[in-house]
Amino acid sequence: MRNIFVLCTGRCGSVSLARALDHAENYTCGHETRSHFVGQKRFYYPDNHIEVDNRLSWHLGRLDQTFGQEAFYVHLKRDVNKTAESFAKRFDKGIMAAYHSAILMQGRKKNPDLVSLDFCLDYCNTVNSNIRLFLRDKPYQLTIHMEKMNVQLPELWLAIEAEGDVGMALREFDNKHNASSS
Repeated sequence: MRNIFVLCTGRCGSVSLARALDHAENYTCGHETRSHFVGQKRFYYPDNHIEVDNRLSWHLGRLDQTFGQEAFYVHLKRDVNKTAESFAKRFDKGIMAAYHSAILMQGRKKNPDLVSLDFCLDYCNTVNSNIRLFLRDKPYQLTIHMEKMNVQLPELWLAIEAEGDVGMALREFDNKHNASSS
């Protein structure tokens, strides 16, 4: 067994996947459990732990330095348009507010032709590209798509040698967790 890190954009089913993977009896599992730490403390995960945290996509260099090729990495994806639409509902909060105003250093006032969805798509494409680049040399990895979870969760379960009831894990996707309101 080893540590498992689920990398993603956010707004792609990460909370649901964390709830599903919490059914693995031979791992601990958490969602953003160390996101409030800085420095090396950010990476003090227990052995045999599954961490689902979209913020790890901003710490890929340090994640590589700490866990390298020993960990198992999962790239969780969801239809990029649906993910961006979900982020657009929270455009002026959290990572999207930081992305368009601080990282890109331009709000809608500086570029009035761009709408919030353009920024959200750019964010999603950037994060997914960064994750793909990070994974290029990782021997233990799997890309899974939220839209195919009924097939891919059992595949992941087998790949990480999870023990427990995968059927119970799959039922977690029957409920929406952390859904954006319209």
